[in-house]
Amino acid sequence: MKLILTQEVAGLGDAGDVVEVKDGYGRNYLLPRGFAIAWTRGGEKQVIQIKRARKVREVRDLSHANEIKQALEALTITMPARAGEAGRLFGSITSSDVADAVKAAGGPVLDKRKVALAAPIKTVGRHSAKVEVHPDVTATVTLEVVAN
Repeated sequence: MKLILTQEVAGLGDAGDVVEVKDGYGRNYLLPRGFAIAWTRGGEKQVIQIKRARKVREVRDLSHANEIKQALEALTITMPARAGEAGRLFGSITSSDVADAVKAAGGPVLDKRKVALAAPIKTVGRHSAKVEVHPDVTATVTLEVVAN
């Protein structure tokens, strides 16, 4: 089955790539989740649009990635969350929450898939998260989780 990826799929390719996969994998996983669309001749126009959008979001080069890393590491993000008396959160803070908090704190817009937490954050206090800015550059973001 020939498909066009609409977003990055680990081990398969990036958005805009045309890939050949087994029928069941495409029909039961990639298509229903919106990770890919069926390949057609008209789909080539969509490939061009996807690649153009990816190029705009992409980090230009290694020096640009290092600038973003410095900006991220200079930020200390305070995240208010509902917590009990013992400092345990009601729920948890995920990579998506971290990406939103970085944007709200004036940092760059991050893709939640590039934010890595050792484990979901479930307690009040100081935590860190790793952000893959570039394949060669990883930044560490400091998070201060406070009870509200």
